[in-house]
Amino acid sequence: MAAAPKFLLRVYVTTDVAIKVTLTERPESVKDLISILREKAKPRLDFEFTLHYEDPDFGGQLSCLVDIQELPEKATLKIISSESDTSSSAASDTDILPLVPISQRQKSWPDIFPVPTFSYEVEHVLEEGNSAFATSAKTLKLTRSQKHNILENMAALMYNYKPYPSDNDVGMAAEALVTAHPCLKEPGSVSGWYGWKMSLKFKMGDYRGKLSRSGCLEVSVNAGKRSKNNPDKEHPHSNIKRARRAEVNFLPNLPKGESQASLEEMRLQIMDEVQKSQQNLRLIEMLMQKTFALRRQEIVQENPQVKDFLGKWPALRIESQLCAEFQRITNVNLRNQFYAVLDQHAPRLVALYRQKAARTGKISEALQVPLDSRASECHCLTLCQMP
Repeated sequence: MAAAPKFLLRVYVTTDVAIKVTLTERPESVKDLISILREKAKPRLDFEFTLHYEDPDFGGQLSCLVDIQELPEKATLKIISSESDTSSSAASDTDILPLVPISQRQKSWPDIFPVPTFSYEVEHVLEEGNSAFATSAKTLKLTRSQKHNILENMAALMYNYKPYPSDNDVGMAAEALVTAHPCLKEPGSVSGWYGWKMSLKFKMGDYRGKLSRSGCLEVSVNAGKRSKNNPDKEHPHSNIKRARRAEVNFLPNLPKGESQASLEEMRLQIMDEVQKSQQNLRLIEMLMQKTFALRRQEIVQENPQVKDFLGKWPALRIESQLCAEFQRITNVNLRNQFYAVLDQHAPRLVALYRQKAARTGKISEALQVPLDSRASECHCLTLCQMP
């Protein structure tokens, strides 16, 4: 009896056309998977593209496929044209999904913190320590360099999610570390990981300091405050500029090879393109992606008025670009999120309009159309717009 295929993929070549791809094993890399898809879908995929997949960790929302190990065995993929492909002009109602560069964060803080792999020496010591803990409950005593390696790797991974993790976030990371390696549990501690939590907090501060000195903007923006040599400046713990709520890419550095002047030229090019009757949305998308860091610097450091900001960046009045900017900042598909929440509250909305209809009798005809749990977008929006 033949073995079942290991990977079953549904790949959207265009918005409306999907192909089924069956693989017997996981490709070696994302690049290999792209080559396989090019071969399967000749000649449709004769352009540069990236792959986005419906991520089960985020309710099926799209995530850029960077690591092939993240690909589920049964997955839905979407072909996203790379920003270098500007030869074709998209229609004004086409939804262009933004390409999130690898240099920007791909994910928000996880529900379960993944413990990283440490140096070979530390991994060997931990393996032996976990075996000893399982038989005799003996905890492991680390050397200074071994503990430094653990904290440094943990801090680097935490920074990949948040430069300023909250107290609960740090506690989650410390708990995950001790859960993965029980030999690190602290004797006499109620939780077993409180000391690791405090060590991680101090290490994150040191790690941010290193990055700040290296010119990493999202942490260096908070440098240069009150010190012994500058006693008149504001308190170092006041007005900290950091990501809030769902913000993932808060203040990225300028793209490599670009400067304030070159990005300003792109901004002027965007303004010219937006004023045209036939807008090249792919060109606008490419320029908006490249100038994302410039907009974030302006918002975070200058705190402009909304009217003035939209005057400088008129492309944000385009629906597709508004959704794209939201996804650049949060890595969340705005439309999917909005309609999912709208569907969640649709029954309550209908009940409210029924109550109003019973009193006024003005909209009872509109409510004769039954709504199920997955009502159409147009009908839901029509109900929301009723007086």
